[in-house]
Amino acid sequence: MSVTTITESLKELGLSQPDAIDGTYPEYNVVDVFRNYIADELHRITSVDKSIIIQALDTPKLLDQGDIIVPIPKLRLKGIKPNEKSKEWAEAFNKGKYISEIRPEGVFLQFFFDKSVLYKLVIEDILKRKSDYGYLPLGVGKKIIVEFSSPNIAKPFHAGHLRSTIIGGFISNLYEKIGWDVTRINYLGDWGKQFGLLAVGFQRYGSEEKLAQDPINHLFEVYVKINQDVSKETSEATGEAQAEDADAAEQDEKKIQSSTNEEARKFFRRMEDGDEDALKIWARFRDLSIEKYIDTYARLNIKYDVYSGESQVPQEKMKEATKTFEDKGLIDIDRGAKLIDLTKFNKKLGKALVEKSDGTSLYLTRDVGEAVKRYETYKFDKMIYVIAAQQDLHCAQFFEILKQMGFEWANNLEHVNFGMVQGMSTRKGTVVFLDNILQETKEKMHEVMQKNEEKYAQIEDPDKIADLVGISAVMIQDMQSKRIHNYEFKWDRMTSFEGDTGPYLQYAHSRLCSMQRKSGISIEELEHANFDLLVEPCALNLVRTLAQYPDVVKRAVKTLEPSTIVTYLFTLTHIVSQCYDILWVAGQEKDVSVARLALYESTRQVVNNGMKLLGLTPVNRM
Repeated sequence: MSVTTITESLKELGLSQPDAIDGTYPEYNVVDVFRNYIADELHRITSVDKSIIIQALDTPKLLDQGDIIVPIPKLRLKGIKPNEKSKEWAEAFNKGKYISEIRPEGVFLQFFFDKSVLYKLVIEDILKRKSDYGYLPLGVGKKIIVEFSSPNIAKPFHAGHLRSTIIGGFISNLYEKIGWDVTRINYLGDWGKQFGLLAVGFQRYGSEEKLAQDPINHLFEVYVKINQDVSKETSEATGEAQAEDADAAEQDEKKIQSSTNEEARKFFRRMEDGDEDALKIWARFRDLSIEKYIDTYARLNIKYDVYSGESQVPQEKMKEATKTFEDKGLIDIDRGAKLIDLTKFNKKLGKALVEKSDGTSLYLTRDVGEAVKRYETYKFDKMIYVIAAQQDLHCAQFFEILKQMGFEWANNLEHVNFGMVQGMSTRKGTVVFLDNILQETKEKMHEVMQKNEEKYAQIEDPDKIADLVGISAVMIQDMQSKRIHNYEFKWDRMTSFEGDTGPYLQYAHSRLCSMQRKSGISIEELEHANFDLLVEPCALNLVRTLAQYPDVVKRAVKTLEPSTIVTYLFTLTHIVSQCYDILWVAGQEKDVSVARLALYESTRQVVNNGMKLLGLTPVNRM
């Protein structure tokens, strides 16, 4: 990746790159050029270490508070009056060509970047680096595994899986954007007694024809029916047991065991024992389900490097794990079952069951075996699990067990959790699966698009565009607030073209594409624009916001919040919409048109980069 643009632009302005202080990347991030200059000057004036100054520099929330702000107490100087020092330092500061204004405001110093330097550096960097704008080399040479989505086979995708899928997709994209080598893993729920239930259910209710047509939904229908059988049998058996002597019923627990449940348990036992016929049925269900998942993921711009699953954890890895538990003295036996008492290490973690009394494996043991296998395979520097907040305890137990087993890499595991989706039901009143949701949003978008006949006629593949805009609607509604928050799923808000929605973002991008198409000005001309012609305040606000994008990416890495990027994109698109009435491109002097279009094209590129980082496909017409 060529990163000489900023340095070359500085040379053309008669400036040189200030020395890069640790933690800054001035070849990739224009704001870091200014940061280094400010740190050099403040160091000259105050003698405070440059690394302390860099850490103290902050981005204000509002543009009228500056481009960089320094809270003077953060410089750790003792015995000074920050209110007085802010005025004294503002006067002593050599602004050079980098800074246009310094405002002392109480204990703060507010720095405003020189606009001619900012325009040239930012717009040229975006136009030349294009989709690479926003890349930062924070993780070059490091490996990360992101496990996300992880649905249970034979159960269709629902809203909870959607959250894990799109948050995990975003985190994977984000780590790639800062130079990490990312491996995306889908760890399927493809093992356990529920497969025994499914196999028994398919024998009773399965249809080969329906299985071929729509495997996941048909397997789900079978799964629901067989569970109804179990409930009915259990309640009948419980009624019979209660009618008899209580002591006798207690001695014969099998009376309140469903016979279907018992069949399922036996089938799973056959799977665990490696029975070929049982495994053939299971493998067929698994393969058909994965085929269907791949189609669904493709619609969401999600790809996986590995489809793993509970079934793929080797038995010997689980046996090794159990032996290590025993060797480390972690195991307690309770009525034949094996437990680990984690309260010794953390009172909140309780006791964790790692093996049932009949010797069958549990999620926890399989997760431990799988984690060990992954480290041996990938030698990762970090592994992230994107799993709902209801699994907080499970993840905490699992991580603690790995630490107690003596694995240092267990300190590099992270659980990224998220809240629930509430109020989700389709307009048609059916069970809410992702395919239903995507189909309905697509239909709704199609209806809205058809209202503008002239524009609709120009769209090459309206069905595909309606689908992409509909997917944006679903994803942006999900990503708008902090991921730990539960959120209310609202059809009306989601499908609106007004306000902060996915369709609004798509509209903003397509409108910027349309300006470029209609202008008759080539991209090459834009790179040589005269930015001194951009004199309007709204143009300056726009370029100042564009300059922030690499910092926004860096901030998102700390929080792993898609909302960090979403909020930025809405801020950017609101500013550009304010510019349309002022910064006309059509009917202007050629040089003015070129300069303004360069700014608009830079904005389009950053909106495009941000949307792709979130996993959206930006549309050019709608």
